[in-house]
Formats: sequence, structure tokens, C-alpha cells
Amino acid sequence: MAHQEPNYYLAAAVLGAALLAKAPALVREWRSPTVRTVHLLLFLSCTGLILASPPTVTAVNRFSGISNFSAPLVHSILIAYSCACLVLLDYWRGGSGEHARTRRRVRVWKIGCAVVIAAIVGLFALGEVPVERPRDFDTYYAATPFIREMLLLYLLTHVTVAVATTVMCRKWMLDIGRRTVREPKTAVDRSLRIGLLVLVIAGMGNIVFGLLRLATIGARWAGRDWAALNDAFSPFISVSGTLVGVGLLVPAYGPGLIDRVWNPLLDLAALRPLWRLVCGPGPAAGNPALLRPPWYAGPEQVLLYRMTTIHDWMLGLCPSCEDEVRELAYRRAKQNGAVEREAVAAGLAAMFTAAASDRARTSPPETGQSVLAMAAVRSAEAEDRDLLVSISRALAGSGRSA
Repeated sequence: MAHQEPNYYLAAAVLGAALLAKAPALVREWRSPTVRTVHLLLFLSCTGLILASPPTVTAVNRFSGISNFSAPLVHSILIAYSCACLVLLDYWRGGSGEHARTRRRVRVWKIGCAVVIAAIVGLFALGEVPVERPRDFDTYYAATPFIREMLLLYLLTHVTVAVATTVMCRKWMLDIGRRTVREPKTAVDRSLRIGLLVLVIAGMGNIVFGLLRLATIGARWAGRDWAALNDAFSPFISVSGTLVGVGLLVPAYGPGLIDRVWNPLLDLAALRPLWRLVCGPGPAAGNPALLRPPWYAGPEQVLLYRMTTIHDWMLGLCPSCEDEVRELAYRRAKQNGAVEREAVAAGLAAMFTAAASDRARTSPPETGQSVLAMAAVRSAEAEDRDLLVSISRALAGSGRSA
């Protein structure tokens, strides 16, 4: 079992890092039941993994002076952790405990948790566990009076809560999926679905492990030794604990990462055709200098610099633009069934393609044409906040950016 010990501590370190990362939110919003529950859940999961590691089990038993004292301690912490999972899901769905129905359900979970923990402590006190078993307490004492009932109560509660949590997460995830079919998906929706999916996977892992623990205890009653099966799957405890931390952090930090990292990276990739078009073989004569972001800039800032440079160079091409080219491409796109936004982008893409291919012309088009072209750009900018991306995608679709 020694090979499992680093896994417990590593998973605890991941959850501890998540807890520290969210500590400022606890300070700012300590009155929020949801925020408090998230921190409590991370704390219980981290603490449970640390206390379940055999070296810690031995140390706690020696410190307390009670043989196998770690067993009811760890079991109680994990029951409280399971309760916190249900409470958090109720808060997420019910508006941070503002609704009376949510508060009633939360009260039921807490009372049930307290009753189970009290029963675990009482049954342990009634049982006899003189031999120190830091690694195989469950299977060694599976047939011992009162300890047998304590183990059954703990495992059945653990599996029941894991099933309830998994079902709730899956149902909520499907509800979000059905809703976003009719409505545009937001960063919050995507992050929440990912977090719920991770929690479903973690819950299924907890269910499987709990059933395996029950199977090994049942085998012990039948006079068989299935401890090896239990040992083989013990590392999955740390995996499930880590997944819970990830599942909780994704909805909290996912929207910010999507808006500030993922979406800017997608826009930067989408702008490549337009970037190549307006740059040409090199900055055109009279165009503004290339704006380079600082080395420490994140994707959001890099995108801002890139869009500013593209916009400035597009304006530099406007004197060479012909509005008739834009109008013709716009009408052709409308005839082909494009929506208004796509047709406008297609027209501008065709106009700037023609202007970029004729950078070196000696006789610019009529002044009226370039003025109309500039007005068309300004009008499109007012209607489409992502105009540059739309133009670039039109270029990529037409194959004109090469």
C-alpha cells in the first residue's frame, strides 16, 4: 500500500491549492452560503485525503491514545463531505439558499449528516478494536460487533449520497443542454456543464469504490479475503477527490478563462486571413507601424493589439477601395442566401481583397468611391462589434486570403 500514499497527499495538495486560490472569495463573500459551502467542501475533501493516508492514520492514533481512532474520524469527515456536496448542489440550483424550499432541503441534509456521524461515533465506542490497522481497518474488523454496523452505515450512506449527487448533476447538465438548444450558450453555461460532467464522473467513481468496499466486507463475512480487490482500487479515492476539486473550480473560474483566454485565442486564429491580407508582403507605404504587445501580454491584450493594427491598416487601404466592388459582392452573397451580417462581411472582404491586390496602383479610384467605401466600413462597425472577425471568416470561406 505504500505506493498509494503519495497519491493521497498529491490529491490533497491539489485540493489545498484550490482552497487557497478561492480564499479571497471567502473573505469578500463570507456571508454567501454558496461560497462558504464551496470552501467547506474543499476543506473536508483535502482533510479527508490527508487523514486517510496510512502515515497520518498512525500519527493520529498515537496522538489520540485511542486504538484506531482515525477510522471514525475519517468516516465522519467523508460523511460531512458527502453532505456538503448535496448542500452545494441545492444552493447552486436554488439561489444560494434564498428560497424556502432550498433552505428546508439543506436543513434535512445537515440533520441527516449529524445523525449518521453521531451513530458512527457511538457504534465505534461500543465496539472493540484493540489491534491497530492503519491500512485494512474495514476488512479486518468487518465481522466485529458494532464495528460491522458502523462500516455498513458509513458505506451505505456514502454510496447513497454519491448516487443522489450523480443523478442531480446529470439531470442539471441535461437541463442546461436542453435550454441552450433554444438559447445561445454563454461562458457560464459551458463552464457549468463541464463542471457538472466532471462531478458526474467523480460521483460514479465514488459509487464504484463504495460498492467494492461493500463487496470486500461481504466476502469477509463469507470467510473469503477480497482485500486485494479493495487495495487495487484504493488509488481511485485520490482521483475522485481531485476530480471533485476540478468540478467545483471549473464553474467558478471557467467563465473568466473562456472570456479572457479561450475566446481571444479563437478570435486571434480567426483573424489570420485578414491579417495576411492587410499586411501583404510587408506594411504598405504610408500605413501605421505594427503595434507589438508587451511580452507579458495575455491573449486578451494581444487580441486588442492585433485588431488595432488590422483596423489601422484597413483604413490605410480605404483610399484604394472601390465601393462598387463591395456592393456587387454584397448582392451576390444575399442572392446566395447569406444573412445580413454575413453578406456585409462578404462585401467588405471582396472590397479589401481588391484594394490589397492593387496596392501599387498609380491612379487611385475616384474620391467618391473611397468615401463611400469608408462610410460602408463605419456603418458596418456600428452594426457588428466583431466586424474584423466576420470579414476574416468571409475571406477564409472565399479562399481569397492566400
